[in-house]
Amino acid sequence: MQKRFPSLSGYGVGWSANRRIALVALVIAALLAAAAAVAWFTGRGEQHQGRDTPSQASSSSPSEAAPKPAAGSGSVPGPPQIAEPVAYAKAAAAMLWSYDTRDTSRDQQLAGMRAWMTKETTYADWASVSGQVPDPLLWSRMADNDQHATATVTEGHYPSAFKQALADDPSAITEAYIYVVTVNGKQEIAWKKGGGGAEDRAVTLAVQCRPNHDCSLAAIAPRVAP
Repeated sequence: MQKRFPSLSGYGVGWSANRRIALVALVIAALLAAAAAVAWFTGRGEQHQGRDTPSQASSSSPSEAAPKPAAGSGSVPGPPQIAEPVAYAKAAAAMLWSYDTRDTSRDQQLAGMRAWMTKETTYADWASVSGQVPDPLLWSRMADNDQHATATVTEGHYPSAFKQALADDPSAITEAYIYVVTVNGKQEIAWKKGGGGAEDRAVTLAVQCRPNHDCSLAAIAPRVAP
């Protein structure tokens, strides 16, 4: 069976120590008071097999440098000018679940994804995002088969623990303005000779939306929050 682009849901990625500490201190401790929320954002630095993939694909190294903008972004869309967290998270999820190896190199895919990230390095966990892209060898094999995917987003919402934490302490979010959003949808995958299929997708994102600024992506949680 043709290997597919790894599912974001259930595909754990280790967060760098500095980024994890910053997010735990400023996001989880302040906003996600529930113990379950801590688990979403402090995943162990181990890779886990994707929920729907037949075998584990090697991910980008957490220390992998972001590609230079000159690499272009291929078919990856640019970030929208949206100032509402759920709307931005839905757009980001659609971007993350879509790819086209026919006209986009792995470096271009990474460069396009990097453009969605917050420029505030204290909160940007690039490793959690770049870790979703298959390693160069697997990407090459996908390209040999003209593999590509499109996404349909069905809904986005704030997880219950996040909403409860905000209700308990509304001012806590004013430190980093990072919102936690879970997005659900479907990914349709296709390749040569009519091959293809569709799978349900779910992902929990950390989105930064400061007042009077467009939102940006801060991180991808290693687990999906209900």
